[in-house]
Amino acid sequence: MQVSEKFSRVVNRRRYSVASSTLLASDAYWDGHNWERRGRNTFLYKTAKGAYFVVSLTQWQGEQDTLEPVSEGDAIDLYEGALCEHEVGYEDAFPNVTVEDA
Repeated sequence: MQVSEKFSRVVNRRRYSVASSTLLASDAYWDGHNWERRGRNTFLYKTAKGAYFVVSLTQWQGEQDTLEPVSEGDAIDLYEGALCEHEVGYEDAFPNVTVEDA
């Protein structure tokens, strides 16, 4: 599944648009048979102004594709967790977050 460049939504008088944002990470990877994970894929984006949002695509009848704003903390949790396909490095995705050695 691919996210359409036309996908956008206004939430609390703020426009979130795939076309003007950077894809940070997703769970869309080729497993040898398909790109979809259980009929769904999740994509994490960052706007030019630094806001984060998630696009969820579905192939299931009765479900709709969604676009939801998320906090930086939630974006970090997704990036470090379920969204294993990273399009940009951690420092570029979260420039204001300090990473310490373990």
